[in-house]
Amino acid sequence: MEMKSVTRSLRILEAVAQHQPVTVGELTKLFGLPKSTVQRTLVTLAESGWLRANRRDTTRWEIGARVLAVRPAALQGSSLFAAAREPMIRLRDTVNETIHLSVPDALHSMVVVDRLDCDHPVRTFHTIGDTSPLHATAVGRAILAQLPNRDVEELVAQGLERFSDTTPADPDELRAELDRIRTHGYAVNRNQYRPGVCALAAPVLDESGTPLAAVAVSMPDSRYDADRESEWGGHVAGTAKEISGRLLGG
Repeated sequence: MEMKSVTRSLRILEAVAQHQPVTVGELTKLFGLPKSTVQRTLVTLAESGWLRANRRDTTRWEIGARVLAVRPAALQGSSLFAAAREPMIRLRDTVNETIHLSVPDALHSMVVVDRLDCDHPVRTFHTIGDTSPLHATAVGRAILAQLPNRDVEELVAQGLERFSDTTPADPDELRAELDRIRTHGYAVNRNQYRPGVCALAAPVLDESGTPLAAVAVSMPDSRYDADRESEWGGHVAGTAKEISGRLLGG
């Protein structure tokens, strides 16, 4: 009986991934199950992070961040990892700092999906599956700078939480920072999310210019050198551009 329940949950999860955003009624018709059974399964999967309610229509369900943490390539295509790995290794070897790749979970958060460590005894650490807010991080703002204004304004309307004295929680401050990112090609986070942690990030784009992911170099604040910001930013932007090109077969 328990295995049957697990199988049913997986089938419903697969159906949501295929038809998202989807309603309980649509899933009920698809499987021929009682509405209460489908609803209960959806709630259980949502509580575990596998599913979530659609932000525009809460009666519809879609895939949650946990799927991204377990197998993000399933959503973006396995080519993302294949395209990113070698450029990330070269970036790590060039700057000798932690490199990580994150993907956006809609406007909810960024999810770390890959990481390369440096050889410094003191270094930043990002657990695979870790989530972080878009407005407060370099990877998040690298993504935001490439999104349509309506998406940025939707995020602003949800409220911008302040994590430190320098978090761009003021809407005008955030908009100005996104303009700077578009000009320079990379985002900078200096203690704006986690104290003592700095990062520079750039977006990985598809053929239409839509951001699929962001690659970042992060380091303790004790090793951050403002005079090297443009140098590091150039390396990160170059790596992101190379990953984008490899995804497009270039």
